[in-house]
Amino acid sequence: MNEVKLTQYSHGAGCGCKIAPAVLDKILQSDLKSAGFPNLLVGNESKDDAAVYELDNGTCIISTTDFFMPIVDDAFAFGKIASVNAISDVYAMGGTPTMALAILGWPINKLLRSWHNRY
Repeated sequence: MNEVKLTQYSHGAGCGCKIAPAVLDKILQSDLKSAGFPNLLVGNESKDDAAVYELDNGTCIISTTDFFMPIVDDAFAFGKIASVNAISDVYAMGGTPTMALAILGWPINKLLRSWHNRY
């Protein structure tokens, strides 16, 4: 069985794999204006690490999503790195992490043949 090297599919590392800030600005400044959320304390306009939404009881939820290309070949190590990277955004906003959501994107035609047979 061939070993999958995660970094062979990376076209950049860290923030280098993301779209340019100027392109993102144009996307976020589209004609589609938000309806307005009075409880949204931190949104897209601040270009911050996360969004902050205040619940009616005064508690705030800090929400963040992160994405970057693999920077190591070991999948378990990359998962740990990705977790710390995402959780650090909550800390940067002054919050305490209580949960995390992980999203994996992988081209189906790049999976090992043995994985194709499983799904």
